[in-house]
Amino acid sequence: MTERRSGHGRLSARQLNRATLERQLLLRRATLPAAAAVRQLVGLQAQEPASPYLALWNRIDGFDPTDLDAAYASATVIKATLMRITLHAVHADDYAAFHTAMAPSLRASRLFDRRFTTSGLSAAELDELESGLIASSGSPRTGVEIRAVLEASLGQGAERAWWALRTYAPLRHAPGADPWSFGRRPSFVAAPATWPPGSQREAVGRLLTRYLDGFGPASVADVAQFTLLTRGVVREAMAALGTEVVALAGPAGGDLFDLAGATLPEEATPAPPRLLPMWDSVLLAYAHRDRVIPPHHRSLIIRRNGDVLPTLLVDGFVAGVWRPLDGAIEATPFEPLSAETWDGLAAEAAALLPLLQRRDPKVYGRYAHWWRTLPTAGRRRLPG
Repeated sequence: MTERRSGHGRLSARQLNRATLERQLLLRRATLPAAAAVRQLVGLQAQEPASPYLALWNRIDGFDPTDLDAAYASATVIKATLMRITLHAVHADDYAAFHTAMAPSLRASRLFDRRFTTSGLSAAELDELESGLIASSGSPRTGVEIRAVLEASLGQGAERAWWALRTYAPLRHAPGADPWSFGRRPSFVAAPATWPPGSQREAVGRLLTRYLDGFGPASVADVAQFTLLTRGVVREAMAALGTEVVALAGPAGGDLFDLAGATLPEEATPAPPRLLPMWDSVLLAYAHRDRVIPPHHRSLIIRRNGDVLPTLLVDGFVAGVWRPLDGAIEATPFEPLSAETWDGLAAEAAALLPLLQRRDPKVYGRYAHWWRTLPTAGRRRLPG
């Protein structure tokens, strides 16, 4: 199935970090349109509407947010529930394969949940409702409108049927006029057709190669974490790729997999400071997150309820958090930072603030309560 890439031996932790940052466009900003960058990045977690914009700002040279606005409006970039049963922004060329790969897991997460099983509906009845819903969703409809249609035939079971369908049916969120294209009360429209019936195995293979292209080298456990597919499904898909993938020895000695012919940067490659958004995918795409998050910082940025705070990336690793506050960026480091590092973070803050001022100066404000639980030593205000 695999062969060890000659000339590399065991990857060091730092080289793995640099490989991750290179694939995720975090070693240097790229000159790419927003949609092309989204495709390179595989999927941007999008439960907070602002986060895909700020993720691309960190990765695209001269990022213009109206470029992503337009990509959403044209459905070149699609926002839908996919990996980890979570909202992601993905390129339209990837959506059908990703949805087909994830559909059994998304469906099972709802059909075997008590919140659906107590509805009195059978899976066959829900399938029939899904077909009708997709056929009638050529134009955007709000969740309230869809529930009203379902209530006409289901009565009290409509709410639970819609809870299931909005997770696994091929529906995308329709963009609106909010600062970040989407508000908290989304409208839904039918998404591009899924792959042909019976092609789920091939779709998983496509998702796997796309993941390795954007996040590799990675282990079976990493892929399973990113997708919530079972490790057995991932192993089978990896084996089916044959010589398309190679095995590398990870820092701890276990096998990591990568696309054959993919390059790896030198571990001495510099990594500039970045102000990553909430739920940035680079923080969530791995089972072993210490390739980017020092273990002693993990509980500070990933809260018990799953919130992932906006982070300071310093020399390729999480070193603190940030938030907009009173027209500036407030940076809270978890360790002492050099004067040169502070200068780099200040430059990033000065470049980011105009975007926030135009769009949403108080972005992520609803999460301000977390800052009361964070260390305050070294906290600084970085003005524009």
